[in-house]
Amino acid sequence: MESGAKKWGFQGKQGLEAASTTTVRGYINLLMGNINQDNCLTVVPLGHGDPSHFPSFRTTPAAEDAIVDALRSAKHNCYSTTVGTLPARRALADYLNRDLPYNLSPDDVYLTIGCTQGIEVVISILSRPGANILLPRPGFPLYEAWCAYNHLEMRHYDLLPEKGWEVDLDAVETLADENTVAMVIINPGNPCGNVFGYEHLKKIAETARKLGILVIADEAYDNIAFGSTPYVPMRVFGLTVPILTLGSISKRWVVPGWRFGWLVTSDPDGILQKSGVINSIAGFLNISSDPATFIQAAIPQILENTKEDFFSKIISTLRECADICYNRIEEIPSLTCPKKPEGSMFVMVKLNLSMLEDINDDVDFCLKLAKEESVIILPGIAMELKNWLRVTFAIEPSLLQEGLARVKAFCQRHAKKQ
Repeated sequence: MESGAKKWGFQGKQGLEAASTTTVRGYINLLMGNINQDNCLTVVPLGHGDPSHFPSFRTTPAAEDAIVDALRSAKHNCYSTTVGTLPARRALADYLNRDLPYNLSPDDVYLTIGCTQGIEVVISILSRPGANILLPRPGFPLYEAWCAYNHLEMRHYDLLPEKGWEVDLDAVETLADENTVAMVIINPGNPCGNVFGYEHLKKIAETARKLGILVIADEAYDNIAFGSTPYVPMRVFGLTVPILTLGSISKRWVVPGWRFGWLVTSDPDGILQKSGVINSIAGFLNISSDPATFIQAAIPQILENTKEDFFSKIISTLRECADICYNRIEEIPSLTCPKKPEGSMFVMVKLNLSMLEDINDDVDFCLKLAKEESVIILPGIAMELKNWLRVTFAIEPSLLQEGLARVKAFCQRHAKKQ
C-alpha cells in the first residue's frame, strides 16, 4: 500500500477456501490439474458421479418433453413461491407417499436447487453455538464443508466394511450427547455402494429416538438399488423419529445439471413444528434462491409420464457396470473391495500401500494415476477415510473397462519387486 493511502476495510472470508477444497469438486479440480497435457490418452472420469455424459445413461424423452412443454407454454417465466410451486409439491408428495404408514402433504415438501441446497439448508438451520452433528465415515464431503462453514461441530461414526458398511450404532450412542442435533445417513450409499436393509434402518430410527435427535436421510440415489437388498426410504420410520429427507431427480433421471431437488419433513407427531425447525426451513428459503420455475412446472408431468422400463434400463446398466468394476478390481492385488456394490454409483476400495512402491498415500496414488494414466479416482481422505479410494462405475461400460485396465497397469508398474 502506498504511503499515506487509506487502509481498505474489506477482506476475503477466512476459512471459506479451506472448506471448499475438501469437497468432491475441490479434489477433482486438483486431480484434473495433474493430467499430463502431452498424454494423448482419453481422460477416464472415475471420480465424479455424473453419467449424463454417456449414451447409455441418457434421460427419458418423457422428462425432456415435460421441460419443453413447460418452457414453451410461456406460463412459467415468473418467480416461484419460496417453498416451491404447489403443483410440484403436490406431485412429489404423491410420489413419496408410496408404502408409507402415514400421508405426506404438499406442506411437508420444500423444493431446493438439487440435494446440494438441501444440505445447505439443514446444516444452516441446525447450527447453533455448542451444537454437534453425527456424520458417517466414509461419507459425502459436502456435509463437512457446510459444517465447517457454519461452525457446527462434526463427530464421525464409522460405517463397518466387514458388516456391509452398516452403521456402527454403538459408536453413535457413544458419540452423542445433549448437544447433538442430528445424525446423517446416506442410503443408497455414497461412497460405499451399500443399501441399508429394513431392520438396520429400524435400528437407526430407534437409536435416534433414544438419543432425542432427528435423522437427516440423504436419499439422492433413491431407488437406485440392483443387489439383493431392497431399497427402503427412511421416511417409513417417521412415526418413530423425526426425519428430514433430501432427494432430487439428478440421479434417478440422470439429469444432475437440472438442479432440482427437495427437502421433505416426515414428522406425523409434529415434533419439528414444535421445535421451530419447520419455521427455520421456511425462513431460510425466504432468503435464498429456488429452482427454475419452468422445471418446477415440469415435475408433475415428469413423475407421471416416466415409464418403468426407463428406470429398469438404467438399473440394468448400473448392475452391469458394478459387476465390471468389482471383477476388475478383484484382479488387482494392491486393491481390495470389501463388498460388491448393491446401489448408488460408487464403491469404496482399500489401497494396500505395502504392495506398492513410490506411493505415499491415497492422494499421492490418485495424483500419479491422473498424471500417468489420465484416470481420475477420488482419494478416500475426501470422505474421511485415509488410504481408501472412491470409484464411480456410472460411465459407459467400454470406457469403464478401459479405465480399470489402466488402473491395473499403473498398479503393476508401481508394484514392489519380489
